[in-house]
Amino acid sequence: MTESTADIAARLADDLDGTFPDLVRMLQDDVFGGALRMTGDRTDAEDVAQETFVRAYRALSGYPAARIRDLRVRGWVWTIALNLCRNRARSRSRKPVASLPEGLDPPSAAPGPEEEALAADTAGDLAGHLAALPWEQRRAVVLRHVVGLGYAEIAEAADRPVGTVKADVHRGLARLREAVPREEHR
Repeated sequence: MTESTADIAARLADDLDGTFPDLVRMLQDDVFGGALRMTGDRTDAEDVAQETFVRAYRALSGYPAARIRDLRVRGWVWTIALNLCRNRARSRSRKPVASLPEGLDPPSAAPGPEEEALAADTAGDLAGHLAALPWEQRRAVVLRHVVGLGYAEIAEAADRPVGTVKADVHRGLARLREAVPREEHR
């Protein structure tokens, strides 16, 4: 039987250090998978996932037990992860790519085994189209259909009304549906 997020919130309030690893185990795959779809980069997704849990632990350690018990943990963790994904995208757009110092050869352009496995895994899917969606739509589609959050949880994590989140998911899916037939006919 899997533990609910309400149960883990109660346990966190009573024993943060003993329960936090369980919270990480419960949410780590979702946070990493969602971050991977939002950032499009495995290293960025790993960094986002790790930083999400570091920030969550630091915040929880300063909260009173009553606040932790009332916390909707899954949505709250996703609020942190979404902010990190958005900040990473902003930061990346502002920083030019540095060139290698003279005399150093660039790493091989050939994909390694991990990249080949990821490419094979995503070859037929919508990863490229998903990455092209506007941020609000991508966030909503990823959280709804990749991570599996409900509309209320997404609304809480994204700090948007439920109706707006539903519209973002609908519009994002409509854009993805439009993109697929065009690519299939090429």
